[in-house]
Amino acid sequence: MTIVRPDADGLRRAVEVLRAESVVAFPTETVYGLGANAFSEKAVGEIYRLKRRPSWNPLIVHVANIEAARGLAEDWPDLAHEMAARFWPGPLTLVVPRARHLDGVGASNDTIAIRIPAHEVALSLLEASGLPLAAPSANRSESISPTTAEHVLRSLPDVPLVLDGGPASWGIESTVLDVTGETPRLLRPGALPLRTLRDVAGSILLPSDGPEDGAVRSSPGMSRRHYAPRAKVLLVKDVADVDQTGLSGPVGVLTYETADVPGAEILSGDPREYAADLYAALHRLDDAGVATILVQEPPQTEDWLAVRDRLGRAAA
Repeated sequence: MTIVRPDADGLRRAVEVLRAESVVAFPTETVYGLGANAFSEKAVGEIYRLKRRPSWNPLIVHVANIEAARGLAEDWPDLAHEMAARFWPGPLTLVVPRARHLDGVGASNDTIAIRIPAHEVALSLLEASGLPLAAPSANRSESISPTTAEHVLRSLPDVPLVLDGGPASWGIESTVLDVTGETPRLLRPGALPLRTLRDVAGSILLPSDGPEDGAVRSSPGMSRRHYAPRAKVLLVKDVADVDQTGLSGPVGVLTYETADVPGAEILSGDPREYAADLYAALHRLDDAGVATILVQEPPQTEDWLAVRDRLGRAAA
């Protein structure tokens, strides 16, 4: 693997790799993505091979502008137009009917998930390559998403090239909204809060329990176990009250409150700030060699929906 700066030479090298039907890891405002030409069966297959990703888990396609997004859709609902105008570029993925000429990157039910990332390096790569890039998070399937180039290196050492754009600012994946039905449905809570979406979309159906592994789905991030560190994650009411006798050690602690627990990772009590450092904190605990991570349960409020989703899947 080669980590390069996202300057003119780095972008040139990345474009060469992409046009050779291989993969490039690159930063977005959410997490680092593993990008490949969405029109190349060989390149998309390389994503699945490197990530050890099951074939039934679909990919999000990143594009440089709304015109490119509409070119991948068989139909562009009015709500898709409104949401794109308001939130793109940004951490929102829209699920729309897939164009008939595009196979291989959408879901098996003829939909496709698309977004325009709000990151200078990602947009420069999309524009320089002229390609729509299928780009899931640049990590092994089910493991913690990467928020730095170094995280990519540790998880996927066989990726040929990584553009290093520094730490991801949001630190958590995009929100995925299905706009193919009469009422939009939230498929994956993420960086863009639900209350912000409702300002434009009105009523939004919340996620159900989700499909069983192996079943058809319209979005990634719906598997029961996902975003998981090597250590076992235990969600608890109060980390300070847990009897650690019998737990596999060393034991790490992650909380958003001041806790009388030596060595605890203490994150912000603000849900956006907490989300921005969540994966980095889990990486730090994994790097420290802990076997068990006790995590203080976040509040049961809508603002914490995305954080609860990630922690719940990490603990599954």
